[in-house]
Amino acid sequence: MFAEKPTLKGERVTLLPVGPEHVEGLFTLVSDPEVARLTGSHGEIDHEAARQWYTTRGDHADRLDLAIMADDEYVGEIVLNELNRHNLSCNLRIALLGSRVFGKGYGTEAIELLLDHAFATTPLHRISLGVYAFNDRARHVYKKIGFVEEGVLRDDLLWDGEWHDAVTMSVLRPEWQARSRKLA
Repeated sequence: MFAEKPTLKGERVTLLPVGPEHVEGLFTLVSDPEVARLTGSHGEIDHEAARQWYTTRGDHADRLDLAIMADDEYVGEIVLNELNRHNLSCNLRIALLGSRVFGKGYGTEAIELLLDHAFATTPLHRISLGVYAFNDRARHVYKKIGFVEEGVLRDDLLWDGEWHDAVTMSVLRPEWQARSRKLA
């Protein structure tokens, strides 16, 4: 479903298929303590693992990994993964470099570009995501874009000795199409 790896252009960001040229950005992203907390990432990744990861993403037709670029600079990544072909659904994951790029609208525009592409070029019906309950900024953005909260995974993340809930959200094709018509 994701064999084609498109380039998607918006006003603030361009989404490009990830590749070895984005490894430094990925390594910076996964090394940021705040990004690790927001994504619940406990492990570390070394430079070679990051290079190997981004070098092989184009080989996978069951996922779409795109670099988020602003002014020709890597500012994050956005991914459609966990494809369920039978139920026409997948997961969305996004991560920005950290506080220096937060609040600039990059994430919002990247998600809108990717949802427009996914619902226009694939038969997907449902795109879901998970966000930790303490991430108010992300939850606000997801709701603004059209994601609906579906449920809570209680005590899903243990971080620094404290338990945190995860909120499951999704957007359905008819919801996205109705929203897109209103904005047109």
